[in-house]
Amino acid sequence: MKSAYELAMSRLEKSEPTQSLSEEQKKMLAEIDSEYGARIAERRIFLEGEITKAFGDELSIHDLRRQLSCEIAAIEEKRELRKEKVRKESIG
Repeated sequence: MKSAYELAMSRLEKSEPTQSLSEEQKKMLAEIDSEYGARIAERRIFLEGEITKAFGDELSIHDLRRQLSCEIAAIEEKRELRKEKVRKESIG
């Protein structure tokens, strides 16, 4: 008898089959992760330095933290779009 998890996974596999990636695609996905991870780290280092400089100015610190959050979200969104494009190359 299958567990609830196994049943759910079976249904998911039927509706959205697992897509296999070529070694080239896996390499490209890893490069994309590396590139965008570096961009995030760069922005985080810069803006955290600015936050440190703004010590005592709560409004500036709040604005810089919000900016950091928005920039990271935008970079992650771009990363996922590029990765999705690479994944779709195996379908089409």
